[in-house]
Amino acid sequence: MTIDQTAATGVWISDQGDGTYINPVLQGDYSDPDVVRVGDDFYLTSSSFTNVPGLPILHSKDLVNWKIISHALQQIEPVAHHSVPRRGGGVWAPCIRHHNNQFMIYYADPDFGVFVVTAKSATGPWAKPQLIDSTKGVIDPCPFWEEGGKGYMVYAYAHSRSGKSNIIELKELAKDGLSVKGDGKIIIDGNLLPKVKTSYGDLPWFTLEGPKLYKRKNYYYLFAPAGSVKGGWQAVFRAKHITGPYEARSVMDQGDTIINGPHQGAWVNTVTGEDWFLHFQQTDSYGRRVLLQPMRWMANDWPIIGSPQKENHFGQPVHSYKKPDAFVQTRQAPIVNDEFNQGFHLGWQWSANPQSDWVDSTITNKLRLKSVSSSENLWEAGNLLTQKLPGMRFTASTQFTLEPKRIGERAGLLVLGYNYGWIGLENTADGIRLVQVTRENANLFAAETKLTAPVTVSGAVYVRIHIKPVIVAQPEPDYPVIYPSLLRAYHAQVTFSYSLDDTHYYAIGPGFIAQPGRWVGTQVGLFAQAASGTPAYVATSTGHAEFDYFRIESGDKER
Repeated sequence: MTIDQTAATGVWISDQGDGTYINPVLQGDYSDPDVVRVGDDFYLTSSSFTNVPGLPILHSKDLVNWKIISHALQQIEPVAHHSVPRRGGGVWAPCIRHHNNQFMIYYADPDFGVFVVTAKSATGPWAKPQLIDSTKGVIDPCPFWEEGGKGYMVYAYAHSRSGKSNIIELKELAKDGLSVKGDGKIIIDGNLLPKVKTSYGDLPWFTLEGPKLYKRKNYYYLFAPAGSVKGGWQAVFRAKHITGPYEARSVMDQGDTIINGPHQGAWVNTVTGEDWFLHFQQTDSYGRRVLLQPMRWMANDWPIIGSPQKENHFGQPVHSYKKPDAFVQTRQAPIVNDEFNQGFHLGWQWSANPQSDWVDSTITNKLRLKSVSSSENLWEAGNLLTQKLPGMRFTASTQFTLEPKRIGERAGLLVLGYNYGWIGLENTADGIRLVQVTRENANLFAAETKLTAPVTVSGAVYVRIHIKPVIVAQPEPDYPVIYPSLLRAYHAQVTFSYSLDDTHYYAIGPGFIAQPGRWVGTQVGLFAQAASGTPAYVATSTGHAEFDYFRIESGDKER
């Protein structure tokens, strides 16, 4: 499979309409997915890091077609700390369960501890997050309750905060799931395990994390990825007692596919008894896409995930497969386009906890973003309204006006990552100008590059961003094993164009190759601001921008 086969134009649809699907089932950056089935309904949540609202909740009847139905977090705690974008911080890998007739999501902020949020319905309202464990550096919490009600929580550690990693610990959890008891006990130490058999030979354990604890028949099973995010393998551990000792094996790795690092996910079954595994695949600028793999239990009570590799007890990811035996669902993907008839839809997120004056909610049929004082370097700005990339190759477009009061107000259509670029309008001493701005290495606070179009702006403008995939060679990492996927990156090549009449479009600027952000993929979206270093930034009042729509179209509409 080449990159062209993964680069269908427009919004990605996994369901092929003939009883089969093509991976990924979620093209967008839904990192660290976890899934629970309640009746014949499936609910998925994922990491949201510094994006708000956080903890998106997606619903499906067939594990292939997904719809965003809510968010479990309207603000990230602590609220003041996350009033600016703490890139790479915030909401790390969550776990969703249905316990005591309510939904419960456990997530960790490695700088503050483990939180839980609850709701009677997946659509909310969700209770305010409750801190249940303030241990520094804890990540990837997962609850588990015995049939008698006794609870436990497994978790891993982020080395950057705790100084330790490659271990899984267990704590006792209250029956109601709202507090932990006692100290943690190491139940799996990857540093002490014998090498594991993979399709790339016998390898030492490293980067063991993301545990999910289940029970089947007489065994406790702990599913956990290892061997790095982009490379690595999906492991399963089992024991007769919850505290161990645990046996270990790999149950899926890349094999001879190009689907790298089958990393961190969830085992779920259908009402009819089929077993499936959803996991993410690190795809660089395109984020951590969600893939669906068939799973089956062998006679020896070990699982195998994906397509079996010849003469091995582990599988490899499938590119396409028959859909699960479940409810027949209409083909769909998470909502992308927005006409802003009544505010904005659930696919949008801010880069930090939003303030009430960032958007004028009294306006209908348009999105009015206020010119909020924020850093000229948008890497530091929270008032950016963005979405995940919905496909590999597409054109994003909008029509908008800028109605400023001060010099330094600006607004536009944005591609955001370590590198970012935008096309839009800026109010200058010479009037409103149409500009294209690029900032390479924004996270390192490099300078921006600005181009001004040779046009006079007197009203609405039409702007487009064109995105297509490009493979970029990567240096060899310092890992015990080098999967071929580690030597390449899928990045997004970005170009810009504009029009004053929506008929004749003109390219502006050379474009750039987008980078992902910190633990997240590249994002696309809208913003308005009063840029730092200008009169608007400290003005007592500023203006706004009004966006008529946001649309994703197929192909590369360069003109």
